[in-house]
Amino acid sequence: MTQQNVDQEIKDSLRNWKSIIAKYKKKSTKKAIGQMASSFLPFIAVWVLMYFTLEFSLILTFLLGIVNAFFLVRIFIIQHDCGHNSFIKSKKASDAIGYICSVFSFLPFKYWAETHTFHHGHNGQLETRQVGDLPTLTVEEFRAKNWWGKFKYKVFRSPIVIFIIAPVYYLIITTKYPFLTFNNWRRTTYLLLKDNLVIIVPYVILGYLTGWASFFAVQFIILFFFGIIAFWFFYIQHQHEFSYKKWKKDWDFVLSAIKGSSYLKLPRIMEWFTGHIGIHHIHHLNSRIPNYNLKKCFTENKILSKYVTTLSFKDGLKMMFHKLWDEEQQRMITFREYYKLEKMRFSN
Repeated sequence: MTQQNVDQEIKDSLRNWKSIIAKYKKKSTKKAIGQMASSFLPFIAVWVLMYFTLEFSLILTFLLGIVNAFFLVRIFIIQHDCGHNSFIKSKKASDAIGYICSVFSFLPFKYWAETHTFHHGHNGQLETRQVGDLPTLTVEEFRAKNWWGKFKYKVFRSPIVIFIIAPVYYLIITTKYPFLTFNNWRRTTYLLLKDNLVIIVPYVILGYLTGWASFFAVQFIILFFFGIIAFWFFYIQHQHEFSYKKWKKDWDFVLSAIKGSSYLKLPRIMEWFTGHIGIHHIHHLNSRIPNYNLKKCFTENKILSKYVTTLSFKDGLKMMFHKLWDEEQQRMITFREYYKLEKMRFSN
């Protein structure tokens, strides 16, 4: 069966996807409050404990920071849902909760939500691949670069840069300046300034009250590991081998959700910490489904996952070697595969 036939089969099988998922968009105030309680309360408890351990064991503080990074992921999922207006019934409450979450996550609420919404509407479009996904070159684009351009791209796509340096840069620089503008630069700048003030003012107050050195040590540890975890999830959800990347003229929304996103199969405890965001294909079909309804939608509608790429944690590790999008093969390839292709090209 050709790729074109497979794509058509997917679209035919899921032609009524909107009616399938409609009932799962229902928001529950009770579930929302329960999720907030099970996220914020343990985070704050571990956060306080980290301050006490600073006095006698930096290693223990470090380990507690890793644990709290996972609770912060859970808090960020709440912020993420509030950005989609899918978490709680009241829009005012949703915005208030989103801003509170942003103080914890260090990510500007409205600005990040706007860029993320753009990603949902353009996921897999090669013209806008830098928004919501890691910048990825096609084979042709990489081939056209000189040695310095190739070298810089190789460095950027190295695991150390992507999973250690990039998350820190993203949290401190990328999300604090309006590199991406929507509607107009002045509006975007104002929006981001307001968002950043919501974050910075509590940081100044807490730093003054708890001591600058202790505060920033604790925050850096938590945010550092939070950034690594978040980048890992965003990476493997869209960078799997048989993903979906097309130029806008050939792009299809359903195919971008089903093929361009993956289902990351996780242990139950990790599903809980990550708000079932591993069920990413359904989330991309409709971002108005609250995270607490994703698993039920996934379990009750097997057709939604029939064509999706299912990944384990081990599968995700292999994806660190995916570097280039091969338009001819319609898959991600490694640099080793690229140079094999180049050798064959020159030998023919």
